[in-house]
Amino acid sequence: MTNQNYPSEPRDSGGFCSLGDYAAVGEGRTVSMLAPDGSADWWCVPHLDSPPLFDRLLDAEKGGYFQIVPDKPYRMSRQYRENSNVLETIYETANGRIRVTESINSTLAGRLPWNEFARRIEGLEGSVSVALHLRIGTAADTRTPWRLDTSQGNTWHVGKLMLMLRVRDEVEFSSCRDDGADASFIVKAGERHLAALLVTENKPLAVPSLERIDKHIETSDIAWKDWVDNLHYEGKYKSHVLRSALALKFLWYSPSGALAAAATSSLPEGIGSGKNYDYRFAWVRDACMIIKSFLYIGALDDCQAAFSWLADALNANGGEMRTCFKLDGGTVPDEKMIPVQGYRGEQPVRLGNNAATQLQLSNYGDLLDTAVLFIEAGHVLDLETSRLLGQLANHCADSWRQVDSGIWELPESQHYTQSKMGCWLALNQAVKLTNGKHIEPTWVGRWERERDRIRDWIETYCWSEERQSYTFWAGSAGLDASVALMHQYGKEVSPQRMLSTLRAIQKELGTDSKMIYRYSGVDKEENTFIACAFWMASALATLGEQDEAETTLETLLETLSGGKSAGIMGEMYNVHTKKCVGNMPQGLSHLTVICAAHLVSQLPLPD
Repeated sequence: MTNQNYPSEPRDSGGFCSLGDYAAVGEGRTVSMLAPDGSADWWCVPHLDSPPLFDRLLDAEKGGYFQIVPDKPYRMSRQYRENSNVLETIYETANGRIRVTESINSTLAGRLPWNEFARRIEGLEGSVSVALHLRIGTAADTRTPWRLDTSQGNTWHVGKLMLMLRVRDEVEFSSCRDDGADASFIVKAGERHLAALLVTENKPLAVPSLERIDKHIETSDIAWKDWVDNLHYEGKYKSHVLRSALALKFLWYSPSGALAAAATSSLPEGIGSGKNYDYRFAWVRDACMIIKSFLYIGALDDCQAAFSWLADALNANGGEMRTCFKLDGGTVPDEKMIPVQGYRGEQPVRLGNNAATQLQLSNYGDLLDTAVLFIEAGHVLDLETSRLLGQLANHCADSWRQVDSGIWELPESQHYTQSKMGCWLALNQAVKLTNGKHIEPTWVGRWERERDRIRDWIETYCWSEERQSYTFWAGSAGLDASVALMHQYGKEVSPQRMLSTLRAIQKELGTDSKMIYRYSGVDKEENTFIACAFWMASALATLGEQDEAETTLETLLETLSGGKSAGIMGEMYNVHTKKCVGNMPQGLSHLTVICAAHLVSQLPLPD
């Protein structure tokens, strides 16, 4: 469990909190980001990729939020319950202490028919005056909220959404408006209060009692613990692996099985970079990597659901590879700019993502490699998925000579080394699947020949004798940290060339803290990329540099769990402020923790 300690007023003069100080709660459909001052600053509802109902994270002046906090100066500490995503926060004032337990609820049988955000407030010592503030957002400036007083209490309507705030009778409201409400109440030692938001979309609401909502917090906690109890990881990095697994579980969209890349949009990768994107969709690459990390820890139900969803989405796309999908399998909308403030004024703020139309050749390798690991873990493919994989292997054989946008989704198309490596991996794994009788052998001869051509092409055009390294793209002098992923290709790659490449990456892109920038020159506009650092640890372990791999992994884990982190990682890490930045919880960051821990610990795949 990770503990955070804060004094009052964690916000800067502009009203924003540091991104690395946020915690998260969720239930498999939605995720809310919680600031240290008890404010839920982000909540997209009823689905993770819906427009945000609470968006203070991107607009401190006008954004929606739901806050419960003492109305006098306080100190705060918080942590997740052990093996759970239920969050507990202790507030201490001059007059007493309270505990706030927060959960977006589910039941032991699964998700509720409505979205239920519950916050239990318990008196531990003395007496604490508590303020409740609800500001209904405009869903990124697309809707106008309005209030309706019903026999069951206040409800608000925002487009198709209906929102109800449930509190105990003794809560005194100082105002109720179209855009929210303000209230206060006293919590004495031994007392228990509850505040909950219930949301439906174009559906009536069967209003649960406060007692039932309160019980749902405990059933949610039991469900999280049951999920963790079914995982298999007994290495020395267990606490970090389980916390990252629980963070990844936030991104698993239970209605379909899709895996989102992150739960937020437009959180900047670097000040003034303009690299603020919407990550609330399912990237083929990220989903495959999360599935592999779940296979390493035996999260079989999630692997089954996610792999099935991915195959269904690709089949629905005519068996053609795409970069990303909506969580329901649909087409990701084109980017549109939203006229809101942006985190600390960083522009633009985007909904949608134009990467959906890019060509990213390495996706073929991610998918075929995931299928191989799925089978090596003791599972089997159905005939339709087998047919799809064969079809995609043929597409890869047809396409590998093209330029693409690469793993980093860059505007400049090139013959990126990592993309060619992904194509080699795709065809090599297709051959392996054929030899194991998991794919029809009709085209295996072609796959073998094209695989060998790709390998020769990489060695001819992507290796630099001068740098003694594989380079960013064919003919480039720059470096790309994602080339470290080449470690997974086994004996087909010269270990001497691979290790030499890692040394070049460490020298040019690395930092004293073992964090790594993505590629040459990018340090001038963004921060270090967390996944790259863990890829380095994995590559070192695979190449037999065991002591260095362990030191690297342990340094990274210590760095990222230090300070005031709740265990929720963003995409990047600022080595100067020692804070995570970018969209969060970031799937790539958390999955690479699990993969590196597995490889460094040299553990077998669980049954």
